[in-house]
Amino acid sequence: QLQASGGGSVQAGGSLRLSCAVSGRTFSNYALGWFCQAPGKEREFVAAISWSGGSTSYADSVKGRFAISRANARNTVTLQMNSLEPEDTAVYYCALNRVYWYSADIRPATYDVWGQGTLVTVSS
Repeated sequence: QLQASGGGSVQAGGSLRLSCAVSGRTFSNYALGWFCQAPGKEREFVAAISWSGGSTSYADSVKGRFAISRANARNTVTLQMNSLEPEDTAVYYCALNRVYWYSADIRPATYDVWGQGTLVTVSS
């Protein structure tokens, strides 16, 4: 029900645009988030957006470089990733938050529906 796409391999300083398509649900009722997991590490928060798009949150490591947005009419959430760094290399997951739909929650445990992930590789 959540299909992430847009991952790939880029050099440091490059950009990627991740998209997540949501199906089977009323998209505008939920908050959405992006998380990443690097090899050997736990899943980490990247960015989140509330149901209306009026509230967003970002991890400190991506502030000023990444931007999350949503298009309720197209049932998609997007993560624009600029000035990529090798440390950004990870599998990126989109997730849906039904409980805290009104906020841009940063806690992975509050997200209850997850996509399959898309791999981002940044080379130096």
